[in-house]
Amino acid sequence: MAVQCGIDALVADGYRQLRGQRVGLVTNHTGLTADMRSTIDVLHTAPGVQLKALFGPEHGIRGDRDEKIADSIDSGTGLPVYSLYGASNSPSDDVLKDLDALVFDIQDIGCRFYTYISTMGHCLEACARAGIHMVILDRPNPINGTLMEGPIADESALSFVGWHPMPVRHGMTVGELARMFNVERKINAGLIVVPCVGWKRSDYFEELGLVWTNQSPNMRCLNQAVLYPGIGLLETTNLSVGRGTDTPFEHFGSPWLDCKKLADQLQRRRLPGVAFIPRYFTPNGSVFQGQRCAGINVAITNRSQFRPVRTGMEIASAIHRLHPQEWMVDRFHRLLLNETALTALKAGIDPKDIERSWAAGLKAFRGRRSSYLLYE
Repeated sequence: MAVQCGIDALVADGYRQLRGQRVGLVTNHTGLTADMRSTIDVLHTAPGVQLKALFGPEHGIRGDRDEKIADSIDSGTGLPVYSLYGASNSPSDDVLKDLDALVFDIQDIGCRFYTYISTMGHCLEACARAGIHMVILDRPNPINGTLMEGPIADESALSFVGWHPMPVRHGMTVGELARMFNVERKINAGLIVVPCVGWKRSDYFEELGLVWTNQSPNMRCLNQAVLYPGIGLLETTNLSVGRGTDTPFEHFGSPWLDCKKLADQLQRRRLPGVAFIPRYFTPNGSVFQGQRCAGINVAITNRSQFRPVRTGMEIASAIHRLHPQEWMVDRFHRLLLNETALTALKAGIDPKDIERSWAAGLKAFRGRRSSYLLYE
């Protein structure tokens, strides 16, 4: 039987948490019921629920944009759509004053720098200011909710691509993160989480019985989502991570990279569950558009053994050794957000030792997160 996401549980419960309320909905194309109905349409016709406004995150309410987005009108419902990835990342007090609750239904991918969870955090703060409830329609973590990896983001480095001190791969759902943010950031908003039914923390997306929907224009399959916490770390540097190709985040490269030597060095590291294959590609958009790039295909050979963040650090370390002049290593900090790990990388410390250096932070995070978890 397919896992029930929060929207399905809400419908099964007769919309109890929203009856008699004026609501806004933060969502995009991933907000779908198990039978592929849009959460927008479901709430727009729900008995006893007044859907008054829509709010869209990065990539827009239809998930097809890769730039800043303006407010608009939804053609299907005629409702106003307020952009949370344009002039502001937060709903305005002016709009929220006419609502009783703000509902959030977006599929996350389980990585700290994927901005949907930052949008959720901003919405939680806005609800606290406005004195209204926030209702999270929870969804599973598609890359499982057990594995955590990477350094904890420094408090001083927090941003829209790193909204809270947590590891790169956090192993939590949006609903669980909302509970954490609300307490640890002392937001104290009225928060209701409608949990999933039937999800086990160890499940990957393919085990859920649900249809995959691309979470954003360049997140097109589960394999890319699993790779993203490691390969995605590289993309604020002067490397292509495959945007503008058919397989984003499954490879990386640049015109100046010695891909054969790099692949050989990475293979010698004998990283579990992954192989590195030299290849050439020419992006038709984004970084190095129209330029032939020498690159590496990152092939997962055993997902249960593969650790994407460790792999990303190994790649960064190898590139820094091989191309110390060409690769802009300081830009790696934009998503890594941990000065200790960056300093160690630049000093040539073995990535195994860098990984050991963040173990204590991960252990502390595991303890912090335990009181916010909703699933076994």
